[in-house]
Amino acid sequence: MSIRGLKKKQPKTFKVKIITVDAEMEFSCEMKWKGKDLFDLVCRALGLRETWFFGLQYTIKGMCTWLKMDKKVLDQEIPKDDPISFRFLAKFYPEKAEEELLQEITQHLFFLQVKKQILDEEIYCSPEATVLLASYAVQAKYGDYDPNFHEPGFLAHDELLPKRVLRQYQLTAEMWEEKITAWYAEHRGIARDEAEMNYLKIAQDLEMYGVNYFPIAQNKNHTDLLLGVDAKGIHIYSINNRFSPNKSFEWSAIRNISYSEKELTIKPLDKKAEVFKFFSSQLKVNKLILQLCIGNHDLFMRRRKVDSIEIQQMKAQAREEKARKKMENQRLAREKQLREEAERAKEELERRLFQLEDEARQANEALLRSQEAAELLAEKAQIAEEEAKLLAQNAAEAEQERQRLEITALKTKEEKRLMEQKMREAELIAVKLVKESDRRAKEAEHLKQDLHEAREAERKAKQKLLDITRLNYPHMVKYPQYSPSDTRDANFDKGSIKLDLKDIDLKRLSFEIERERLDYIEKSKKFEDRLKELKSEIHALKLEEKQSGLY
Repeated sequence: MSIRGLKKKQPKTFKVKIITVDAEMEFSCEMKWKGKDLFDLVCRALGLRETWFFGLQYTIKGMCTWLKMDKKVLDQEIPKDDPISFRFLAKFYPEKAEEELLQEITQHLFFLQVKKQILDEEIYCSPEATVLLASYAVQAKYGDYDPNFHEPGFLAHDELLPKRVLRQYQLTAEMWEEKITAWYAEHRGIARDEAEMNYLKIAQDLEMYGVNYFPIAQNKNHTDLLLGVDAKGIHIYSINNRFSPNKSFEWSAIRNISYSEKELTIKPLDKKAEVFKFFSSQLKVNKLILQLCIGNHDLFMRRRKVDSIEIQQMKAQAREEKARKKMENQRLAREKQLREEAERAKEELERRLFQLEDEARQANEALLRSQEAAELLAEKAQIAEEEAKLLAQNAAEAEQERQRLEITALKTKEEKRLMEQKMREAELIAVKLVKESDRRAKEAEHLKQDLHEAREAERKAKQKLLDITRLNYPHMVKYPQYSPSDTRDANFDKGSIKLDLKDIDLKRLSFEIERERLDYIEKSKKFEDRLKELKSEIHALKLEEKQSGLY
């Protein structure tokens, strides 16, 4: 066959992009493929066997619609993009996730979708429950909490809480992380699939879990209402309350659901009960509601029947897989425990080794310090010895100086005593001189008086002699040509002799007085010189005494 013939027989394809909650995939589809062909291709690529929960969703004219399995893909009203985008999502929700979700991939896809719905506030959750759910999400992502590895701030880039909760409480990111970490630390030992299943078990009890809401109006008064379809039945809500339904129809109590144009009719199983009719905004909405009702009703009835062989096999495989994983987890837990114990023992040994090294280092440092201290003490001892020698030398010098000062003091005392003695002597001499001076003055006064008396006697004698001479020799007076001296020499020798003797005594007395006066002057001069010497010695002794006091 030619190459041209082969080219002609190759089927035409179109590109499709499948978006899951955490990944994107692209496929080439044949033009004739139906929705089920594309859906099966995606399920095989994901390794998914529980296909009845999922579907391919797309948005057209602002309305979310599910791809029909029994019609060709290109024949349906889909976007004309290239590639054509579909979202692989859970279309129907289980009543009890733990019993119905058998595969781990199914659990993981449900976990991711429900988590996104809670964060996007499509499912309302209380703040306390969101923190608990966030802790299981962290456990599923990071494994067991390790304070050495999971340091503060490790959740900074993870979206774990709805914005509504963050706005409701004025808490910082660090405070929220602390609250989540407190729960997260208690989930130690829980595997990823167990953490995700615990997340779903909490989420399935929320009022808005698994409910698809549609705006409707009653036939009678056209009051705006909400119709909700979930795994348990159909519920009617007021427009402002999506938590508590005003009326509910369980699948087991519904006989038939039908629509005609925009009108949808729910017939209860009890024929006496009132038939519920409502109107939707578009025919497409009624078709979508009916599609969801049929799928949820089928699953509701399927749960209450005996499982098919395929389901039984899947459950058996799931149990075996869970048992195997449990054993594996136990083994891993034991290994982890042993490893942790070994690590703790290693850390203890390392700590002990570090402690011993530290002790050895400290001992070595102490030894070095001791050596340095010993050297320093030796230097200090040498310095102290030199200082002791110097002090001894200084002490000897001080002792010599003390002895010298004592000798000086003794000398000073002796000199002082001598000085005092000399002063006393000087005082005695001065007293003697004063007495002598007084005596001499008295003697001089007596001598002067004697001299005066002598002179007075001499004058009287001369006067008497003159008077006698005048009386005896008047002619000598009358006749002056005679020589009186001759006459006097001849007649009066005795009186002349007496006068001469008297003159001799006066001269002698005057001479003695003059000699005594000169002796007195000389002695006074000597005494003054001696006093000056004594003053100089006293002044010198005072200076030496002051210097001795300074020493």
